Amino acid sequence: MNLHELDKFFNSILHKENFSSDISLNGIQIENSEPRKKEIRKVAFAVDACEATARLAGEAGADALFVHHGLFWGHCQTVTGTHYKRIKAFMERDLALIAYHIPLDANEEVGNNFGLARRIGIAEPRPFGKWRGMTLGAMGELESGVSLDELSRRLFPNGEKPLRVLPFGKPEIKRVAIISGGAGDDFDQAVRARADAFITGEVGHEEYHPIEESGLNVIAGGHYQTETVGVSLMKERVEKELGLETVFIDVPTGL
Repeated sequence: MNLHELDKFFNSILHKENFSSDISLNGIQIENSEPRKKEIRKVAFAVDACEATARLAGEAGADALFVHHGLFWGHCQTVTGTHYKRIKAFMERDLALIAYHIPLDANEEVGNNFGLARRIGIAEPRPFGKWRGMTLGAMGELESGVSLDELSRRLFPNGEKPLRVLPFGKPEIKRVAIISGGAGDDFDQAVRARADAFITGEVGHEEYHPIEESGLNVIAGGHYQTETVGVSLMKERVEKELGLETVFIDVPTGL
């Protein structure tokens, strides 16, 4: 399987053509030296494309790196400074870069938001939340009501801690809305959907008082921590369906 065949596999699941308003350049962002000839034997997965993930993927022997946050965001940028160093890190290792942003947030099989919904116990999540006209989140009902502490525990069963918990809503939570990453200012969509709690990655200072006044529980789980889900699910899919060797590159930001 070459690089373009690998990307065709990713897009057969994620369908970047359905997300034309996404500012990310979804798909192949950096080719390898022979994109239609060189065989892809090992694929690395990470949340972010950066110098560190390129270096670690290269050290792990990967031929390609799949990420949620790529290096190119739909505008011209000079190849200087840190941008140059990042691109150089890929090219020195003949490491290809593939990125999928909103398509990976929104996907109902391997996406960040549907993955988080199932993790906390929502059996039948449904689409929720719009950004630039694209639906990207998930919501649904838990089988029975839980406390905010229990919801946080389910969100991070391996013991990670959310960045912030805002306990401003009802003590028993059943309906939960989710948009991973930097969606703190979308809490109002959760309010309109009559959610008992909203899970996202980040909440800014300017959202604190409106959230409190709206009477909504919010878990800001961390931009990074809420977006390891999609790349991990896609990693499992590549192992199962393509039989390729994979590796997850964990470079947490603490944010």
